Amino acid sequence: MSFVDTLRQWDDGVTCADKQDYSEALQILLAIREPNSKICFNIGCLHLLNQNLDDAEKAFDCSIRKDEHLAVAFFQRGITFYKKMRYDESIGDFQRAFKALRGNNLIDYKALGLRYILYACEVLHNMALAEAQLGNWDKAEQNLRKALDYKTEAKLGILEKAQQAVLKEKLFKLVEFPSKMMFKPNKNYVAELEKKDYLGKAKVVASFNPQDVFSGFAPLQPQVEDGPATPREPEVFRALEGEPHTVLFEFVPETCDELAVKPGNMVFVLQKGADNWAYVIFNGRTGLVPYNYLERQEISVASKHKKGLVPTSSREAPSIPERIQGYTPENNSSRNDDQTVPDSLYIVKVHFTFTFAVSIPRGASYEVLIREISKKVNLPTHKISLSLDSRGQSEIDANTDMETVWSQVRAGRITLWCNAKEQNEEEETHLVALHSYQSPNPEDLSFKEGDEITFLARINQDWLEGRCNGNTGIFPASFVKEVPVNGQ
Repeated sequence: MSFVDTLRQWDDGVTCADKQDYSEALQILLAIREPNSKICFNIGCLHLLNQNLDDAEKAFDCSIRKDEHLAVAFFQRGITFYKKMRYDESIGDFQRAFKALRGNNLIDYKALGLRYILYACEVLHNMALAEAQLGNWDKAEQNLRKALDYKTEAKLGILEKAQQAVLKEKLFKLVEFPSKMMFKPNKNYVAELEKKDYLGKAKVVASFNPQDVFSGFAPLQPQVEDGPATPREPEVFRALEGEPHTVLFEFVPETCDELAVKPGNMVFVLQKGADNWAYVIFNGRTGLVPYNYLERQEISVASKHKKGLVPTSSREAPSIPERIQGYTPENNSSRNDDQTVPDSLYIVKVHFTFTFAVSIPRGASYEVLIREISKKVNLPTHKISLSLDSRGQSEIDANTDMETVWSQVRAGRITLWCNAKEQNEEEETHLVALHSYQSPNPEDLSFKEGDEITFLARINQDWLEGRCNGNTGIFPASFVKEVPVNGQ
């Protein structure tokens, strides 16, 4: 199915849902052969409206596999598990939704086509309710106290009511996503469905002069009085080292780490992966694009004398390659419960931010198990923890008797939960702001002189990543200095 056909069916389905014709909307969206994460999310919401919890769970599974950073999909699947009275799994998904908020009070999905704001305090509220259903009143109270740190004035009322209920060991009302709301396709694409040839007829929209010191793919950076000059964004320097390519085909992203490009755009390839996806920069923005949608360009001084259009192809766009990270087709083997497991192996299904399966030799040591899982989640072994349950109460580590773990195997299969370990507070590096830094870029961290910043990572010589006042982002290294945790 072409992009145009997918876009048209997506728009038709959402239009039917807006008219409250949910049955027709569901049939239209289910007919899309290769739905993206947002379409799968819409399908799950429609199933929830019909109280079809099993199909809703499968749709949200699909949405999360296609975009493991979509916090609202974890939130909706958590609600689905709650309604199925699978409270442990519900808590796990609410935890993943909260983690995807990255310390922010909320995520506004308006820019992605969904008129909905996901609040961190509401995620914690539902997590507390699921704990209460299990009789864990102390944990429910802890989650509600934590929710107060992320509260907004509009949400204070529901938190106060929940706290009063917990003190009396009574249940309270679940905060639900309004399932009538749908991710809508980009209105500009929809408006031009009948007007535009998506495969060609595009003019050069980005060109540059080889004699320039900088080719102009990034906006001016903010400056501060009496402070150091802000270095250019780290991606800009890398772009000058990247390889210029021309975009041959329209590409519309399906996940938040992919980048929208059109035929004729000039992009710089920063890195090409083994899965045939390229990490590129275009107009100051970075993201992933299928490499088979690009054509390498040799840029020389003589190129500025060339006039005319960028050649475009009249053939159909090639198929989009599979992504290696996150979900891959072989990871889905665990969903086939009828598949025979070889006598020499265990199939270990692992719940992380996405669900995957690994094959482990029977009776394997902890080191073998953790190493295989480490490869899948792309984290070092000391940065992850394993457990036999979703809340981490039955933790598995190097001191665990693995015979006890493998005794839980049924029909050659076992399910484990995996989490990324939080950095210990004693190991944190703290910085203090020497100058105020304000930036309009959403990925930057703004702060005031004297603010304390928790160091998270070094991007390059000039830029750091950190957390301040509940927000996470990058900032110039010259604007801060390190201070010991003990204040000496």
